[in-house]
Amino acid sequence: MQWLMRFRLPQGISKLIHSFHLAPQLRHYQPLSGVEAQRWSEHNIPEEFNFASHVLDYWAQMEKEGKRGPNPALWWMNSQGDEVKWSFSELKDLTCRTANLFTQTCGLRQGDHLALILPRVPEWWLVAVGSIRTGIIMMPGTTQLKAKDILYRLQLSQAKAIVTVDSLAPEVESVASECPALKTKLLVSDHSREGWLNFRSLIKSASPDHTCIKSKMEDPMMIFFTSGTTGFPKMVKHNQGLAFRSYIPASRKTMQLTTSDIMWCLSDPGWILAAVGCMLEPWTAGSTVFIHNLSQFDPKLIIEVLFKYPITQCLAAPGVYRMILQQKSANLRFPTLEHCTTGGESLLPQECEQWQKRTGLLLHEIYGQSETIIDDKGNVLPPNTEGYIGIRIKPIRPIGIFMGYENDPEKTAEVECGDFYNTWDRAIIDEEGYFWFLGRGDDVINASGYRIGPAEVENALAEHPAVAESAVVSSPDPTRGQVVKAFVVLTPEFLSHDQDQLIKELQQHVKSVTAPYKYPRKVEFVPELPKTVTG
Repeated sequence: MQWLMRFRLPQGISKLIHSFHLAPQLRHYQPLSGVEAQRWSEHNIPEEFNFASHVLDYWAQMEKEGKRGPNPALWWMNSQGDEVKWSFSELKDLTCRTANLFTQTCGLRQGDHLALILPRVPEWWLVAVGSIRTGIIMMPGTTQLKAKDILYRLQLSQAKAIVTVDSLAPEVESVASECPALKTKLLVSDHSREGWLNFRSLIKSASPDHTCIKSKMEDPMMIFFTSGTTGFPKMVKHNQGLAFRSYIPASRKTMQLTTSDIMWCLSDPGWILAAVGCMLEPWTAGSTVFIHNLSQFDPKLIIEVLFKYPITQCLAAPGVYRMILQQKSANLRFPTLEHCTTGGESLLPQECEQWQKRTGLLLHEIYGQSETIIDDKGNVLPPNTEGYIGIRIKPIRPIGIFMGYENDPEKTAEVECGDFYNTWDRAIIDEEGYFWFLGRGDDVINASGYRIGPAEVENALAEHPAVAESAVVSSPDPTRGQVVKAFVVLTPEFLSHDQDQLIKELQQHVKSVTAPYKYPRKVEFVPELPKTVTG
């Protein structure tokens, strides 16, 4: 970590008071003259765009001209007391070094695939932006991957390089011989390892002079592996439009970020939410990205951090907010927090109400795929008819929507139904145009011909005082094919109750608050539900 400390900014960031207003639209940076060029929007899309040069380098120039405040671009820390603060100017220097390391030392070229499996360490951002500068296609992955997962990803993608940490190096080594395309292994470590290039050592000697590629809007930028509830993960390819969509005014309204905001996104860096919430969105607005290297999800630590540091915006999965709310005695009136956002699954109305009551803040739920309701053939359905959420892609394909499944045209064709991209998320749209999310199409339980969304049953269970959390799945049944099964975490006051009687009570409760056929025929009490590191 010592080399990182050399790039820290002066200590101390004063607590700032912010007002909610739209961030000023980012303008095109002319590196030679500094003249402000045309303002881009969803109706005025440039042919060329590169997040590194048009966003990060722009803010580096604004810092140089004294037109941006003192907040760092990246503010990172861990539980051991280590802390790193980088300005946009320092990020430009470091990511240019990273770009040269990739092209000059590793021999990587535009279009090559690079697997990135790092925890929340500062180098994740250097690799990400360095890849964008060179046109190398980055493929993030969670550090929870095992050898067989890594093998699958390296073989399917034909990745030429991988960047990871000490703990995962043995997993990579165990499968590397089966990955002939893999030429370079980069280790983010303070120690050397045979057969690996040391990222921290090499970046210090790399040149900071680099010319960013002039990428087209449709040029590939990142590939994410879907977590998929069925089958193996698919390679979802995104172009520069994924970054550009954070640039246009319509998207900027979502979080209303400004240059004085300090944004904490708690997503695991292996997922697309981290790329958007920990890099693209905040840096487009010139905001500070705040990162705590959480080794595991700890709601008490998250509460402590929100009190200790001047964080103004928070983006996290619903499970994070849910587990914070379960800290019944905790004070949740955070001194600087102004805006909270969540997405990825639905929160219960009572959870949103409870968050507002205890924090004084609204919890904004986001869903990035809503357009209209269609059937599986791409036909638009009337109001109050259950169907799939679809995005219109013809005659004009929206900016930011994925390019397709890499090397899988059949899967791509499967989700492109008529004039729409089919998200395979089930929903209903009412007469007023509101969407009512039901759940993933491949999660729907088919019990004796009845289609049941797990979220519907979970919502019903949550209304009973005995239920702290629940997860509803389908369970095989010789008679009905599938039945509803609920895994339930009990609230403390119900732990001593007779479990058989409590099962009957919960089943009757679900029957009374929703359609009777949706009740869980199987109920299992568990001490906790399995969660990712982000909850």
